[in-house]
Amino acid sequence: MESMVAWEYALLVRRYQGQGRSFHVSFVWYGPDGSRRDVTSFGDTAIAHLNRVGREGWELVAAAEDVNNVQGSTEVHRYHLKRPLA
Repeated sequence: MESMVAWEYALLVRRYQGQGRSFHVSFVWYGPDGSRRDVTSFGDTAIAHLNRVGREGWELVAAAEDVNNVQGSTEVHRYHLKRPLA
C-alpha cells in the first residue's frame, strides 16, 4: 500500500498601505507552528519572498487579494503555501 503524503501549511501576507505619495509595504510569515514573524527585511517584493521560501521546500497553492481604495489605498495579498512533512 502506498503511503499518504502529510502536509504542513503556512501563509505569507503582503500588506501595502499608502496615502498619496507615502506608502509602506510589509510582509508577515505565519508558520505551521502558529508563529507570526515580520519578514519584511528579507525582500521588498512578493517574488523575492516566494523564491526564498520555495528554496525551503514551500509550494504556492493559492493567492488572494483584498483592495480597499476608499480612504487612501490598502492592499492585502495572501499567499498560501504547503510542503511535505519531513
